Amino acid sequence: MKIIDWYILKRFLVTFLFTLLILIPIAVAIDISEKIDNFLEHSDLGFYQIVDEYYKNFIIYYTNTFMPLALFIAVILFTSKLSNNTEIIAITNAKVSFTRFLYPYFIGASLITVLSLVMNHFVVPMSSKTRKGFEKEYLNNNRQKYEFKYVNDFSLQLTDSTYIFIRNFNTENNRGYDFTSELYDGLKLKSKLFADNIQYTDSTFSLRNWRLRKYYKERDSIFSGNKIDTVFNFTPRDLIYKLALSQEMSSDELYEFIEVSKKRGVKNLNAYLVEFHKRTSLPIASYILTIIAVALAFRKRRGGTGVNLAIGVGMMFMYVFLLKISEVLGAVAGVNSLLYVWMPNMFFGCVAIYLYLNARK
Repeated sequence: MKIIDWYILKRFLVTFLFTLLILIPIAVAIDISEKIDNFLEHSDLGFYQIVDEYYKNFIIYYTNTFMPLALFIAVILFTSKLSNNTEIIAITNAKVSFTRFLYPYFIGASLITVLSLVMNHFVVPMSSKTRKGFEKEYLNNNRQKYEFKYVNDFSLQLTDSTYIFIRNFNTENNRGYDFTSELYDGLKLKSKLFADNIQYTDSTFSLRNWRLRKYYKERDSIFSGNKIDTVFNFTPRDLIYKLALSQEMSSDELYEFIEVSKKRGVKNLNAYLVEFHKRTSLPIASYILTIIAVALAFRKRRGGTGVNLAIGVGMMFMYVFLLKISEVLGAVAGVNSLLYVWMPNMFFGCVAIYLYLNARK
């Protein structure tokens, strides 16, 4: 790398960090103003617990969320400053092409992309688990706690031939009511197990007031008892079909969960697939946003940095808008979630190519 490359790279990264250090305190201040009453309601909450369990993980989550925005703003600010100081004119007069000029920017974008990928796939999910646990305990209202605690009228396919049904299950004490397990041979029902109560303890299910009915060609056999311990290929966590859980899983856990759910016959997993694919598409967008930002700020404009920043922020909000739409559409059953998640990148990739070709002229 040449001296000019080091100069651009260092200024680029410093501006990026400076932008993050502006955005994060604003987000924290807004969140404190919204939740101060909730904190004061719980006398058992200490300052250290709030900072350690909630705001430390809040900062990790929003640092990762703001990375694309901070990158975009940093590139526009720094490149506009180079342009206004006529430094870019000196660089182009030295026969440095626009493609070569992008070299240090892409090194910086690569560093941020790698960091964002690691955070998206591993760090943020672990952090979200602690943060969301704190929110469920101290910040959610009673209705939200109730909806997360109880699962009603749930069915699940464990294998190609085994299905379970549960009328009501409490995920807090791992106890449920009106449990049924059906075993099929093709389309023919072989046996049916009923239980008034089901309790999960240490990987084992205890069934109380159980009845087992086995179906034969000429007769049926019925067995019953007060209590029986057995094992099923699921855990209480599998009963909570909520998108929030996907945000608390690392990518390897989420992938395994999706594969197991497919085998169990869960119909629509697109909400989970959207979360899985988004963890890669967002960091890769750093390259696209970098090209757009440099191309916008490369030439000196009337109005200076303000005009470039206004255009850039407008495009950034458009990207976020398209991203949210693609997430909603990608979660619909029967669609290709991968295509929808990457659609904003494809659209803005075309914009980046157009601006790149135009800037080269």
